[in-house]
Amino acid sequence: MNDGFPQTIKAMAHEYNRQAERLRQAYSELAELTATARSDDQMVTVTVGPRGQIQNIELDPRVYRKLSPSELSQSIMEQIGAAVAQTAERTKELMEPFLPAGLPYEQVFGEEASLESFLPQPVDLRRFEEGANG
Repeated sequence: MNDGFPQTIKAMAHEYNRQAERLRQAYSELAELTATARSDDQMVTVTVGPRGQIQNIELDPRVYRKLSPSELSQSIMEQIGAAVAQTAERTKELMEPFLPAGLPYEQVFGEEASLESFLPQPVDLRRFEEGANG
């Protein structure tokens, strides 16, 4: 048996433990992630959690005199969008280092991501049939 083999396995285990700890820390940060967005006029403030869930909406008391209901609704929606974008960007910063080289973050976590991208693809049996005939 190769004398270097146990050292190689030990080094791999050490690297695995290091990466696992980094991933635990990233998930811990993700679990506590929040973002707050405030409208330019300071009338509307929205805070969202790590998955974009609304945690708080603060309205300046003057907002009811300054904005119509539709303007208020639009302002709230804009701040929700801005806060969600902040959490999405921070999530990307935390998770991207763990992805394999060359695998785009958006393919795994983006809007177009689906479980299908992780499922095994069927094997094209024609390749084997052609090889057997040739």
